[in-house]
Amino acid sequence: MNSLFSRLSETVAGAATTEELTRPLLDLLHKVTGLESTYLTRVDEVAGVQTVLYASNAKAMKIPENLSVPWEDTLCKRALDQGHLVCTDAAACWPESEAARALGICTYVTTPLRQEDGTLIGTLCAASSTPTPVTEEGRQILALFGALILRQIQREDLLVQLHAANRQLERQSHTDPLTGLPNRRAILKEMDGLFAMAARVGRGVLVAFIDLDGFKLINDSYGHDAGDRFLIAIGERLKAGLRSTDHVGRLGGDEFVVIGLGAPLDSDATGAIQAWRGRLAPLLCGRFDLAGSVLDYPGASLGMISVDPRAAAPDDALRLADAEMYREKQRRRALAG
Repeated sequence: MNSLFSRLSETVAGAATTEELTRPLLDLLHKVTGLESTYLTRVDEVAGVQTVLYASNAKAMKIPENLSVPWEDTLCKRALDQGHLVCTDAAACWPESEAARALGICTYVTTPLRQEDGTLIGTLCAASSTPTPVTEEGRQILALFGALILRQIQREDLLVQLHAANRQLERQSHTDPLTGLPNRRAILKEMDGLFAMAARVGRGVLVAFIDLDGFKLINDSYGHDAGDRFLIAIGERLKAGLRSTDHVGRLGGDEFVVIGLGAPLDSDATGAIQAWRGRLAPLLCGRFDLAGSVLDYPGASLGMISVDPRAAAPDDALRLADAEMYREKQRRRALAG
Protein backbone atom coordinates (compact mmCIF):
# COMPACT_ATOMS: atom_id res chain seq x y z
CA MET A 1 0.00 0.00 0.00
CA ASN A 2 2.88 2.37 0.78
CA SER A 3 4.28 1.68 -2.67
CA LEU A 4 0.87 2.42 -4.21
CA PHE A 5 0.54 5.79 -2.54
CA SER A 6 4.13 6.64 -3.38
CA ARG A 7 3.44 6.04 -7.08
CA LEU A 8 0.13 7.87 -6.76
CA SER A 9 1.85 10.94 -5.29
CA GLU A 10 4.43 10.96 -8.09
CA THR A 11 1.72 10.63 -10.74
CA VAL A 12 -0.45 13.43 -9.36
CA ALA A 13 2.52 15.75 -8.86
CA GLY A 14 3.95 15.20 -12.34
CA ALA A 15 0.77 15.18 -14.44
CA ALA A 16 0.03 18.31 -16.47
CA THR A 17 -2.91 16.94 -18.49
CA THR A 18 -5.79 14.55 -17.98
CA GLU A 19 -4.09 11.97 -20.16
CA GLU A 20 -0.82 12.21 -18.24
CA LEU A 21 -2.72 11.65 -15.00
CA THR A 22 -5.13 9.00 -16.22
CA ARG A 23 -2.84 6.49 -17.95
CA PRO A 24 -0.67 5.74 -14.86
CA LEU A 25 -3.80 5.56 -12.70
CA LEU A 26 -5.34 3.00 -15.07
CA ASP A 27 -2.20 0.88 -14.73
CA LEU A 28 -2.39 1.13 -10.93
CA LEU A 29 -6.03 0.05 -11.04
CA HIS A 30 -4.95 -3.21 -12.68
CA LYS A 31 -2.80 -3.99 -9.67
CA VAL A 32 -5.39 -2.94 -7.09
CA THR A 33 -8.46 -4.59 -8.62
CA GLY A 34 -6.91 -7.49 -10.53
CA LEU A 35 -9.28 -6.72 -13.42
CA GLU A 36 -8.15 -7.04 -17.03
CA SER A 37 -9.22 -3.66 -18.45
CA THR A 38 -9.42 -0.25 -16.85
CA TYR A 39 -10.73 2.75 -18.76
CA LEU A 40 -11.95 6.33 -18.54
CA THR A 41 -15.02 7.44 -20.49
CA ARG A 42 -16.57 10.78 -21.32
CA VAL A 43 -20.37 10.94 -21.26
CA ASP A 44 -22.50 13.33 -23.30
CA GLU A 45 -26.03 12.75 -22.07
CA VAL A 46 -27.47 15.41 -24.41
CA ALA A 47 -26.02 13.69 -27.49
CA GLY A 48 -26.68 10.27 -25.96
CA VAL A 49 -23.11 9.02 -26.42
CA GLN A 50 -20.41 7.51 -24.21
CA THR A 51 -16.84 7.49 -25.49
CA VAL A 52 -13.80 5.61 -24.18
CA LEU A 53 -11.04 8.22 -23.84
CA TYR A 54 -8.18 6.15 -22.41
CA ALA A 55 -7.89 2.44 -21.72
CA SER A 56 -5.34 0.04 -20.27
CA ASN A 57 -5.80 -3.60 -21.28
CA ALA A 58 -4.23 -6.80 -20.07
CA LYS A 59 -4.73 -10.45 -21.00
CA ALA A 60 -7.56 -11.22 -23.43
CA MET A 61 -9.95 -8.35 -22.79
CA LYS A 62 -9.56 -5.30 -25.03
CA ILE A 63 -11.53 -2.11 -24.45
CA PRO A 64 -10.68 0.06 -27.49
CA GLU A 65 -9.93 3.75 -27.09
CA ASN A 66 -12.16 6.21 -29.00
CA LEU A 67 -14.98 3.66 -28.94
CA SER A 68 -18.33 5.48 -28.89
CA VAL A 69 -21.53 3.69 -27.96
CA PRO A 70 -25.14 4.80 -27.42
CA TRP A 71 -25.41 5.91 -23.80
CA GLU A 72 -28.76 4.14 -23.30
CA ASP A 73 -27.17 0.73 -23.96
CA THR A 74 -24.16 1.06 -21.68
CA LEU A 75 -23.41 -0.80 -18.50
CA CYS A 76 -22.48 2.52 -16.92
CA LYS A 77 -25.97 3.97 -17.36
CA ARG A 78 -27.64 0.82 -16.09
CA ALA A 79 -25.29 0.61 -13.12
CA LEU A 80 -25.76 4.28 -12.18
CA ASP A 81 -29.54 4.21 -12.66
CA GLN A 82 -29.81 1.11 -10.45
CA GLY A 83 -27.13 2.08 -7.95
CA HIS A 84 -25.43 -1.23 -8.81
CA LEU A 85 -21.81 -0.11 -9.28
CA VAL A 86 -20.19 -3.55 -8.83
CA CYS A 87 -21.20 -6.70 -10.69
CA THR A 88 -19.37 -10.01 -11.13
CA ASP A 89 -21.83 -11.40 -13.69
CA ALA A 90 -22.81 -8.71 -16.18
CA ALA A 91 -24.79 -11.14 -18.33
CA ALA A 92 -27.01 -11.97 -15.38
CA CYS A 93 -27.28 -8.39 -14.13
CA TRP A 94 -27.98 -6.82 -17.53
CA PRO A 95 -28.81 -9.53 -20.10
CA GLU A 96 -30.22 -6.94 -22.53
CA SER A 97 -26.92 -5.04 -22.88
CA GLU A 98 -25.49 -5.59 -26.36
CA ALA A 99 -22.38 -3.56 -25.49
CA ALA A 100 -21.51 -5.89 -22.59
CA ARG A 101 -21.86 -8.95 -24.81
CA ALA A 102 -19.83 -7.43 -27.63
CA LEU A 103 -16.97 -6.51 -25.30
CA GLY A 104 -17.10 -9.79 -23.40
CA ILE A 105 -17.56 -8.12 -20.01
CA CYS A 106 -18.29 -10.35 -17.04
CA THR A 107 -17.01 -8.50 -13.98
CA TYR A 108 -17.63 -4.79 -13.96
CA VAL A 109 -17.11 -1.91 -11.53
CA THR A 110 -17.59 1.81 -12.13
CA THR A 111 -17.57 5.17 -10.40
CA PRO A 112 -19.26 8.29 -11.80
CA LEU A 113 -17.52 11.58 -12.49
CA ARG A 114 -20.00 14.34 -11.71
CA GLN A 115 -19.72 18.12 -11.66
CA GLU A 116 -20.75 19.98 -8.51
CA ASP A 117 -24.22 20.55 -9.99
CA GLY A 118 -24.65 16.80 -10.46
CA THR A 119 -23.99 16.76 -14.21
CA LEU A 120 -22.43 13.46 -15.26
CA ILE A 121 -19.38 14.01 -17.45
CA GLY A 122 -17.79 10.57 -17.40
CA THR A 123 -17.04 7.33 -15.64
CA LEU A 124 -13.96 5.46 -14.46
CA CYS A 125 -14.39 1.73 -14.97
CA ALA A 126 -12.67 -1.62 -14.59
CA ALA A 127 -13.78 -4.88 -16.18
CA SER A 128 -12.81 -8.52 -16.77
CA SER A 129 -13.99 -11.33 -19.00
CA THR A 130 -14.10 -13.73 -16.02
CA PRO A 131 -15.77 -13.56 -12.59
CA THR A 132 -13.36 -11.63 -10.36
CA PRO A 133 -14.07 -10.53 -6.78
CA VAL A 134 -13.88 -6.77 -6.24
CA THR A 135 -12.69 -5.84 -2.74
CA GLU A 136 -13.83 -2.86 -0.71
CA GLU A 137 -10.29 -1.52 -1.04
CA GLY A 138 -10.57 -1.77 -4.81
CA ARG A 139 -13.85 0.15 -4.83
CA GLN A 140 -12.38 2.90 -2.64
CA ILE A 141 -9.30 3.25 -4.82
CA LEU A 142 -11.49 3.44 -7.92
CA ALA A 143 -13.53 6.25 -6.31
CA LEU A 144 -10.35 8.06 -5.24
CA PHE A 145 -8.83 7.85 -8.71
CA GLY A 146 -12.10 9.03 -10.22
CA ALA A 147 -12.11 12.08 -7.94
CA LEU A 148 -8.52 12.92 -8.92
CA ILE A 149 -9.29 12.62 -12.63
CA LEU A 150 -12.47 14.67 -12.27
CA ARG A 151 -10.51 17.43 -10.60
CA GLN A 152 -8.00 17.48 -13.48
CA ILE A 153 -10.78 17.52 -16.09
CA GLN A 154 -12.45 20.43 -14.30
CA ARG A 155 -9.14 22.29 -14.18
CA GLU A 156 -8.61 21.79 -17.93
CA ASP A 157 -12.21 22.73 -18.73
CA LEU A 158 -11.80 25.91 -16.67
CA LEU A 159 -8.62 26.79 -18.57
CA VAL A 160 -10.43 26.27 -21.88
CA GLN A 161 -13.25 28.54 -20.70
CA LEU A 162 -10.79 31.18 -19.52
CA HIS A 163 -8.93 31.11 -22.85
CA ALA A 164 -12.23 31.40 -24.73
CA ALA A 165 -13.30 34.30 -22.51
CA ASN A 166 -9.96 36.02 -23.07
CA ARG A 167 -10.30 35.60 -26.83
CA GLN A 168 -13.81 37.04 -26.66
CA LEU A 169 -12.62 40.00 -24.61
CA GLU A 170 -9.78 40.54 -27.05
CA ARG A 171 -12.24 40.53 -29.97
CA GLN A 172 -14.52 42.94 -28.14
CA SER A 173 -11.64 45.28 -27.33
CA HIS A 174 -10.89 45.52 -31.06
CA THR A 175 -14.49 45.79 -32.31
CA ASP A 176 -16.83 48.72 -32.59
CA PRO A 177 -19.95 47.50 -30.73
CA LEU A 178 -22.44 49.26 -33.02
CA THR A 179 -21.19 48.41 -36.51
CA GLY A 180 -19.10 45.33 -35.75
CA LEU A 181 -16.21 46.94 -37.64
CA PRO A 182 -12.68 47.14 -36.26
CA ASN A 183 -12.36 50.09 -33.89
CA ARG A 184 -9.58 52.69 -33.81
CA ARG A 185 -7.27 50.39 -31.85
CA ALA A 186 -7.79 47.54 -34.28
CA ILE A 187 -7.47 49.57 -37.46
CA LEU A 188 -4.20 51.08 -36.22
CA LYS A 189 -2.95 47.53 -35.66
CA GLU A 190 -4.05 46.62 -39.20
CA MET A 191 -2.21 49.70 -40.48
CA ASP A 192 0.99 48.57 -38.76
CA GLY A 193 0.83 45.27 -40.64
CA LEU A 194 -0.16 46.86 -43.94
CA PHE A 195 2.59 49.47 -43.75
CA ALA A 196 5.22 46.78 -43.06
CA MET A 197 3.99 44.63 -45.94
CA ALA A 198 3.74 47.58 -48.35
CA ALA A 199 7.30 48.63 -47.51
CA ARG A 200 8.54 45.10 -48.28
CA VAL A 201 6.88 44.98 -51.70
CA GLY A 202 7.59 48.60 -52.65
CA ARG A 203 3.98 49.84 -52.70
CA GLY A 204 2.29 52.91 -51.30
CA VAL A 205 -0.54 52.78 -48.78
CA LEU A 206 -3.92 54.31 -49.57
CA VAL A 207 -5.76 55.91 -46.65
CA ALA A 208 -9.30 57.26 -46.88
CA PHE A 209 -10.65 59.29 -43.96
CA ILE A 210 -14.45 59.43 -44.14
CA ASP A 211 -16.67 61.96 -42.36
CA LEU A 212 -20.44 61.59 -42.78
CA ASP A 213 -21.61 65.11 -43.57
CA GLY A 214 -24.88 66.10 -41.96
CA PHE A 215 -24.93 63.21 -39.50
CA LYS A 216 -26.09 65.42 -36.62
CA LEU A 217 -29.03 66.57 -38.74
CA ILE A 218 -29.94 62.94 -39.43
CA ASN A 219 -30.01 62.26 -35.69
CA ASP A 220 -32.04 65.38 -35.03
CA SER A 221 -34.50 64.74 -37.86
CA TYR A 222 -34.98 60.98 -37.70
CA GLY A 223 -33.89 60.09 -34.17
CA HIS A 224 -30.82 58.40 -32.71
CA ASP A 225 -32.06 54.90 -33.53
CA ALA A 226 -32.23 55.88 -37.18
CA GLY A 227 -28.78 57.44 -36.90
CA ASP A 228 -27.41 54.17 -35.54
CA ARG A 229 -29.02 52.25 -38.41
CA PHE A 230 -27.43 54.67 -40.84
CA LEU A 231 -23.97 54.07 -39.35
CA ILE A 232 -24.50 50.32 -39.49
CA ALA A 233 -25.63 50.53 -43.12
CA ILE A 234 -22.58 52.62 -44.05
CA GLY A 235 -20.34 50.01 -42.46
CA GLU A 236 -22.08 47.19 -44.32
CA ARG A 237 -21.80 49.00 -47.65
CA LEU A 238 -18.11 49.65 -47.14
CA LYS A 239 -17.40 46.02 -46.20
CA ALA A 240 -19.32 44.75 -49.21
CA GLY A 241 -17.77 47.16 -51.71
CA LEU A 242 -14.09 47.02 -50.81
CA ARG A 243 -11.33 44.96 -52.35
CA SER A 244 -10.39 41.81 -50.48
CA THR A 245 -7.08 43.40 -49.49
CA ASP A 246 -8.66 46.57 -48.07
CA HIS A 247 -9.54 47.16 -44.42
CA VAL A 248 -12.26 49.37 -42.98
CA GLY A 249 -12.78 50.57 -39.42
CA ARG A 250 -14.87 53.01 -37.44
CA LEU A 251 -12.83 55.61 -35.62
CA GLY A 252 -15.81 56.82 -33.60
CA GLY A 253 -18.88 58.98 -34.07
CA ASP A 254 -19.45 59.53 -37.81
CA GLU A 255 -15.82 58.92 -38.81
CA PHE A 256 -14.60 55.86 -40.69
CA VAL A 257 -11.27 54.95 -42.26
CA VAL A 258 -10.39 52.65 -45.14
CA ILE A 259 -6.86 51.48 -45.90
CA GLY A 260 -5.38 49.46 -48.74
CA LEU A 261 -2.35 48.83 -50.91
CA GLY A 262 -1.57 51.60 -53.35
CA ALA A 263 0.51 51.98 -56.50
CA PRO A 264 4.22 51.07 -56.75
CA LEU A 265 6.37 53.65 -55.00
CA ASP A 266 8.17 54.55 -58.21
CA SER A 267 4.92 55.51 -59.98
CA ASP A 268 2.42 58.39 -59.78
CA ALA A 269 -0.20 57.64 -57.10
CA THR A 270 -2.82 59.98 -58.60
CA GLY A 271 -4.47 57.30 -60.68
CA ALA A 272 -4.70 54.89 -57.73
CA ILE A 273 -6.29 57.57 -55.55
CA GLN A 274 -8.83 58.49 -58.22
CA ALA A 275 -9.72 54.85 -58.83
CA TRP A 276 -10.17 54.31 -55.11
CA ARG A 277 -12.38 57.38 -54.82
CA GLY A 278 -14.44 56.03 -57.70
CA ARG A 279 -14.92 52.83 -55.72
CA LEU A 280 -15.65 54.38 -52.31
CA ALA A 281 -17.74 57.46 -53.09
CA PRO A 282 -20.76 55.56 -54.54
CA LEU A 283 -20.89 53.42 -51.40
CA LEU A 284 -21.44 56.50 -49.25
CA CYS A 285 -24.43 58.03 -50.99
CA GLY A 286 -27.88 57.06 -52.19
CA ARG A 287 -30.99 55.74 -50.54
CA PHE A 288 -30.89 54.32 -47.02
CA ASP A 289 -33.84 52.56 -45.40
CA LEU A 290 -33.80 53.52 -41.73
CA ALA A 291 -36.62 51.23 -40.56
CA GLY A 292 -39.62 53.32 -41.45
CA SER A 293 -37.79 56.34 -42.77
CA VAL A 294 -36.07 56.64 -46.13
CA LEU A 295 -33.01 58.84 -46.37
CA ASP A 296 -31.58 60.10 -49.67
CA TYR A 297 -28.05 60.80 -48.60
CA PRO A 298 -25.90 63.02 -50.87
CA GLY A 299 -22.57 61.61 -49.74
CA ALA A 300 -19.68 62.00 -47.32
CA SER A 301 -16.47 63.97 -47.23
CA LEU A 302 -13.51 61.81 -48.27
CA GLY A 303 -9.93 62.63 -47.42
CA MET A 304 -7.85 60.34 -49.64
CA ILE A 305 -4.09 60.13 -49.69
CA SER A 306 -1.30 57.77 -50.67
CA VAL A 307 1.72 57.58 -48.36
CA ASP A 308 5.16 56.03 -48.56
CA PRO A 309 5.18 53.44 -45.74
CA ARG A 310 8.91 53.95 -45.32
CA ALA A 311 8.49 57.65 -44.57
CA ALA A 312 5.22 57.89 -42.61
CA ALA A 313 3.81 56.09 -39.59
CA PRO A 314 0.12 55.04 -39.39
CA ASP A 315 -0.71 57.88 -36.97
CA ASP A 316 0.89 60.37 -39.36
CA ALA A 317 -1.09 58.95 -42.28
CA LEU A 318 -4.36 59.29 -40.38
CA ARG A 319 -3.61 62.92 -39.55
CA LEU A 320 -2.77 63.67 -43.19
CA ALA A 321 -5.95 61.96 -44.40
CA ASP A 322 -7.99 63.80 -41.76
CA ALA A 323 -6.57 67.12 -42.93
CA GLU A 324 -7.38 66.22 -46.55
CA MET A 325 -10.90 65.28 -45.50
CA TYR A 326 -11.33 68.70 -43.85
CA ARG A 327 -10.23 70.43 -47.08
CA GLU A 328 -12.71 68.28 -49.00
CA LYS A 329 -15.45 69.26 -46.57
CA GLN A 330 -14.64 72.92 -47.07
CA ARG A 331 -14.81 72.50 -50.87
CA ARG A 332 -18.17 70.75 -50.61
CA ARG A 333 -19.56 73.51 -48.43
CA ALA A 334 -18.32 76.15 -50.84
CA LEU A 335 -19.97 74.38 -53.76
CA ALA A 336 -23.21 74.07 -51.81
CA GLY A 337 -23.26 77.83 -51.47
